[in-house]
Amino acid sequence: MNNKERFSNRVDSYVKYRPSYPQEAIDYLYDVVGLQRGSEVADIGAGTGIFSKLLLERGSRVIAVEPNPEMREAAENVLGENPNFRAVAGSAEVTGLPDRSIHFIVCAQAFHWFDRTAAQAEFKRIVKPGGKVVLLWNSRLTHGTPFREAYDRLLQTFGTDYKEVNHKNISPDILATFFKPGTMQEARFTIQQAFDFEGLRGRLLSSSYSPAPGHPNHEPMINELRLIFDRSKQDGKVFFDYETEVFWGEI
Repeated sequence: MNNKERFSNRVDSYVKYRPSYPQEAIDYLYDVVGLQRGSEVADIGAGTGIFSKLLLERGSRVIAVEPNPEMREAAENVLGENPNFRAVAGSAEVTGLPDRSIHFIVCAQAFHWFDRTAAQAEFKRIVKPGGKVVLLWNSRLTHGTPFREAYDRLLQTFGTDYKEVNHKNISPDILATFFKPGTMQEARFTIQQAFDFEGLRGRLLSSSYSPAPGHPNHEPMINELRLIFDRSKQDGKVFFDYETEVFWGEI
């Protein structure tokens, strides 16, 4: 499947069930990395605008670059009336943005889909001298509780290509080669989501590697999800715990 089309049929689930990012992580970007009110920020692979929204709330000007028309439309529906927001049909490899026009580039839950060599060249072209690139992921914890481990086994059993597209395949050493030598810095934060069963089902179906309705693995997967939920729930809820990973530096 073309990576730029993977989420076309999952936009509603993505909007409803994907997590935002912890306030502490956004504070870090503005207090340490150097983003400011009025900064021109390119949100590359902006998806449905989850991260763009947080930057707009701080007064930055955001250009959301997103190749998938369904996801881009979802972002425009939510954020389009903000005068500091605009969405463009582009990709990490071909943004369509002018040379040296951007103070900061952010990539939230997106970098693992990019052609890294082409994206690196494009980012160098569009960022202003001294500008920074920030790569972020909400990395779901997969060990430490019976629920986390059972859910991860579910994905490994029924997922279409879970192991192949997992962003954890990109190590910090690989990430360091994307930045100017010696400039990459790291920070980590935490965030949690609580789900009833419908929320858990929606969160599962927001992932591109979960079989959609009609796929032979879909019904067995949902049946197993119900069993996992029933034996793991606490007061009718289960919990997703994430480590928000931030990698940033000059390009």
